[in-house]
Amino acid sequence: MRRALDAFYKLGGALSALSLTLIMVLIVAQVLGRVLDKLMGWAGFDAMGLTVPGLAEIAAFLLLGATFFGLGYTFWQGGHIRVTLVLQHLPKPLHRFMDILVTLIAASVTAFAAWHSARLALDSHDFGDLSIGMVPVPLWIPQAVMTLGLIWLLIALLDALFLLASGRISQLVNDAPEE
Repeated sequence: MRRALDAFYKLGGALSALSLTLIMVLIVAQVLGRVLDKLMGWAGFDAMGLTVPGLAEIAAFLLLGATFFGLGYTFWQGGHIRVTLVLQHLPKPLHRFMDILVTLIAASVTAFAAWHSARLALDSHDFGDLSIGMVPVPLWIPQAVMTLGLIWLLIALLDALFLLASGRISQLVNDAPEE
């Protein structure tokens, strides 16, 4: 089960990286298209108008994917900001209790956000909401990506909560299971 969860978190990280890569590819294509148009103009030819329609909006949706798909992976790698100023001075049993409490609160907030994000995506689907940019994108698609990312994070938080509560790890970050 541990291997499956670790692979699941890595898949989220890979989808996040893929989203960032697609943003880069689209921006490079847009820049090269403008450079080629400028060169053609200088050579006396008509510009071809090589642009990526709705690039800003598409990049924003891909950035949403990069952010939310990477949440679970980043959490499991210890990449989220944790304020440990108080925790580091607590005795081990109290430190573990506080880790459990904070992880439980984080899982509750994430579950709340995932639930309402899913409801928003379903409403957008039912009403046929479209983005207002040059390329009309059904809004339920990026909202579903956001929901999936939140569910990904929720699974990682519940995984950590189970490991903390069962005593398999004594604290987050430093004792994360090895691959």
